[in-house]
Amino acid sequence: MNDIRIALVVLECPVGEVNANLNRVAEMVKAAGEKGADIVCFPELNITGYCTLDESRSVAVSIPGPVSRSLEQLAAQQGVTILVGMAEKGAGDLVYASHIVVTPAGVAGCYRKLHIAPPEQAIFSAGDHIPIFAVGGITFGIQLCYDTHFPELATHMALNGVDLIFMPHASPRGTPGEKINSWMRHLSARAFDNGLFIAACNQTGSNCKGLEFPGVAVVIGPSGDVLQKKTDSAEGILIADLKADELENVRGHKMRYFLPNRRPELYEI
Repeated sequence: MNDIRIALVVLECPVGEVNANLNRVAEMVKAAGEKGADIVCFPELNITGYCTLDESRSVAVSIPGPVSRSLEQLAAQQGVTILVGMAEKGAGDLVYASHIVVTPAGVAGCYRKLHIAPPEQAIFSAGDHIPIFAVGGITFGIQLCYDTHFPELATHMALNGVDLIFMPHASPRGTPGEKINSWMRHLSARAFDNGLFIAACNQTGSNCKGLEFPGVAVVIGPSGDVLQKKTDSAEGILIADLKADELENVRGHKMRYFLPNRRPELYEI
């Protein structure tokens, strides 16, 4: 990988306020670009808002469509790559929790949430593909909120060459401190076990449909150590510089990089 600067955005994302949420994306992308960010990541479902009510169906958008075209223009104007979430209209009455990767050259792909939490299952359908993205000299994957609780997914991504996993969340309830402590139970393990960077951000404030989000963001290095964190609920941007030599210090060390010594034949069911 190349050295790269990323930005994680903590943002309030009211349900159904698509145009207003798009405007906030533009503001945050410009601000992150001024800080030298190469990639800007937003929380899960930040464009349409997050809720487990039927309203998620009515606010879902098509990809491609007007929203993705607006984001393409923004990425081209600002010269940065943007990771943005929305409820996506699928075939028939299917709705996906999706995150698209938009580079200055256009939409590079879409990740559809693979593991749907029990409260979401009446609304959202699960994706069935694990895309890998390569932008600006770094290879990365995306996992959305509940996805992060499944270790096999991170290992699959690591075995397919990712240096970094972005983990956008729409995780409500609790204080910022409680949310960070909850994340540290599993997010640091995903980084440490697989020898890669983890970058997570969350919605904050009210979704205007009965949920409150505590914000927070964190960047974890391939040794499982916290590199940067935002531990309050205020809207804002967390900037982190990811260094290639930090990754190589782990992957080039025979006792700190575990994946080459896996024995998957023992695990087959």
